[in-house]
This record gives sequence, structure tokens and C-alpha cells, in this order.
Amino acid sequence: MRDGAPPAAAKLREAGVRIVMITGDHPATGEAIAGEVSGDDDLTVVTGSRLDELADDELDALLPSVDVVARCTPAQKVRIIEAYQRLGRVVAMTGDGANDAPAIRLADVGIALGRRGTPAARAAADLVVTDDRLETIISALVEGRAMWASVREALAILLGGNLGEIAFSVLGSALTGRSPLTARQLLLVNLLTDLAPALAIALSLPARESVPDLLREGPSSSLGSALTKDITARAITTTLGATAAWTAARLTGRSRRASTVALAALVGTQLGQTLVTGGLDRSVLAASLGSAAALGAVIQTPGVSRFFGCTPLGPVGWGIALSSATAANVLGLVLNPLVTRRAE
Repeated sequence: MRDGAPPAAAKLREAGVRIVMITGDHPATGEAIAGEVSGDDDLTVVTGSRLDELADDELDALLPSVDVVARCTPAQKVRIIEAYQRLGRVVAMTGDGANDAPAIRLADVGIALGRRGTPAARAAADLVVTDDRLETIISALVEGRAMWASVREALAILLGGNLGEIAFSVLGSALTGRSPLTARQLLLVNLLTDLAPALAIALSLPARESVPDLLREGPSSSLGSALTKDITARAITTTLGATAAWTAARLTGRSRRASTVALAALVGTQLGQTLVTGGLDRSVLAASLGSAAALGAVIQTPGVSRFFGCTPLGPVGWGIALSSATAANVLGLVLNPLVTRRAE
């Protein structure tokens, strides 16, 4: 047994992965090895012959409490995989022998240990671990679960930002009888905040998060209350930034100028949140700064600015937009823990 197996197994258990040892060895041998890996002396061990005595429903009831299956044949391994799948589990099967190949093929994720694995096991597998290390499987699991964190953050950009835009438009319409932003301006906002920035976030690895945090990610945890929290926080922050800028600009200039300042603040607030989410990731930085530059070019170019219902801004207008966006993002960071507690 490798020295790194017990800590790697502990990380898998922390990630919610249940480990069951299926072996052709004697029950005492399997129990001893499983005990060293898990650090637990109270293990439930059954044999393949015992499983043959059970009907499918009895097997389904027994397996959730089993830690080791010894003296197991290839046909019995296949039956075990089928039972776990009937229970609604996502099953990953590792092995290196030809007798493991049918179960590896049947599992949701078949993993072959490639260095000493047989050609049959490698051909049946979805994933081949060339160094035969359990830590490599952990790394693959971390990378896969990190993708769920990126998916959540990208969805928060798309849904939270759009909800903030809707809330700002409804609030402005209620106060003045007309939307602060035109249809073209709203389309411009979506082009600058939803396209490249969301794609960059979705494709980036959230390196700022620790491995234990990433191991807790997954479809249910990433797209449940955590997603609701992110959407809520982003929507509130976006609404505050745009509303503050629009209100201040209305007190200092014409309605078109106020609309342009609100547009700049709306985009700036969302891009600021994207930068906070993406950290120092190069693709996120490039997408956000590129969108900001495109916004500046649209607003400051007379013909293009008029097409989008804007007017070129001076230092005061840009100052209002940037200060409002910055203040909203800072306030969002302060209020984020409160939103998290409510979502939980």
C-alpha cells in the first residue's frame, strides 16, 4: 500500500465519495488493507458468495453499509455496480486487471490504473491514470468540481446582472414614468457584461479557492443555495450602482447625460464584480478591460454615442459613474456575508 493512500482516501471521503473495496483476496486480507487506508477498525466485510445468496432488493439494502467485498468474481463486481446504480449513486470503478474490465465499462466513470493495468482494463476505462496514484484521481476530481464553481459564477453574471438591470429599469420607470435606459442601451449592456466576461469566468479555474472548498462543489451544492446567494448579491449590487449614478447625474445635468452616466455605472458595476470573482485570471482581466474600453469608445465617439442614445461624458460624468460602481462593489462585499446567511 502506498503511503499517500490514507490521506488521499480521507480527502475523497471529505468530498462526499464513499469508498468500497472490492477484491478477490481473502476477507481478512481485504479488511486489513481497508482498515489501514480508512483508519477505521469497524468495517463491514462480506464475500461474493454471500452476495449470490441475496435477491436484488436484499442486495440494495445491504450495500450502503458494506465497506469491503472479498472473494469477488467479475460477474459479482458487475452486479455490485448495477445495484449501486439502482440506488441512484454515481459509481466510479477503479481496477487494473482483465477481470475488472466489465465493471469498469459498466460504471458511470471507469478508471483504469494504466502503469500496470492490462490492455482490457485500459480499453474499458473512461479515464486512465498513468502513474497509478490515488492522488491523481483527487486532482481530476478537484478539476471537475472546480468547473461547477465556474458554472455557478458564470450563471450569477448572466442572471444576477440581468435581474439588477430589470430592477433598475423598473425603479427608474416608477419614479419618472420612462425607463432610464433605451432598448439599444440595454442590448449594449448585455453585450459588454454577459458575453466575453461570462465566458472567461466559465472557462477559468477558480484558483483563489482552496482544494477543500473545491471538493465541496458539485451540482447540488454549486447550483443550490450558493447560486441563489450569488445571483441575489450581484443583482442588489448592480441595482445600487446604477441607481446611485443615475440619481446623482439627474441632479447635475440633462436626462440623456443621466442615462449615459447610468449606463456607464451599470456596466462598470458588473465588470467590477466580474473582476472580484475572477481575481487575477488573465482571461477575465482581458475580457473585463476589453469590455470597459469598448464602453468608453462607444460613449465618447460622437456618431456611435448618438446611435445608442448617449452623449459623450466629461470628467464629472465619468467620476460619478466610476465612484458609484466602486461604492456599490465595496458595499456588495460588505453585505455578501449577510446575503449568504439568508440564502442558507
